[in-house]
Amino acid sequence: MTCLKILTVNTHKGFTTFNRKFMLHELRDAVRLVSADLVFLQEVQGEHQSWSERHAELWPEQPQYEFLADEIWQDFAYGRNAVYQEGHHGNALLSKYPIKSWDNWDISLNGIEKRGLLHCKIDTQSGHPLHAICVHLSLREPHRQIQLQQLCEHVNAIPANEAVVVAGDFNDWMQKSQAILKEKAGMQEVFTEAYGKPPRTFPALFPMLRLDRIYVRGAETHMPIVLSSKPWSRLSDHAPLLAEVEF
Repeated sequence: MTCLKILTVNTHKGFTTFNRKFMLHELRDAVRLVSADLVFLQEVQGEHQSWSERHAELWPEQPQYEFLADEIWQDFAYGRNAVYQEGHHGNALLSKYPIKSWDNWDISLNGIEKRGLLHCKIDTQSGHPLHAICVHLSLREPHRQIQLQQLCEHVNAIPANEAVVVAGDFNDWMQKSQAILKEKAGMQEVFTEAYGKPPRTFPALFPMLRLDRIYVRGAETHMPIVLSSKPWSRLSDHAPLLAEVEF
């Protein structure tokens, strides 16, 4: 059996709620302390010209996902979803194990919300690959339903004997993703399995909405927790999720 520590966090492009303060350095320190094997990142900034000038003393020279990876996570992948005049942002995965291949599936359904599924095939040196899919779904319920169907199709295309972890910001305050992914893709939501409900993660300071998830297929999980206390409550607008996955 192989056991990995999984962390997922919507970084809000390195800013606190309402973009009041740039906290990417503090976020990196906090992520380092968790020492997760895999880190799923949503809304991570690849480039932003005006923000980099406005916060010149703090803004890293490299993309945010490279800055967060630093010397801790030897491999990383970035799926650029939203591209605009000032730059771009998307999903990223940081890994202590080699990423053998990766792909970014475009699941956008309109010109405003650019969304993607970042799929990484990871060599955990256990003899079987692990598939890690970083998710950020639409704010609109009809769009989420379509995107969940697309996610099920992608998961079902992965060989049945290979483990899958899907994590990220589902924007699923109506809690419909659990039944869909369980019935159509054989996936279990780790907090629902442990506590009966998905976790409250938004807003980070006083979490009320259940937006973020960790799903697994072909794996068991232990000790899923919401990182909602300090310093996490002031580092982004979402509280991160942490779990141990054994497969």
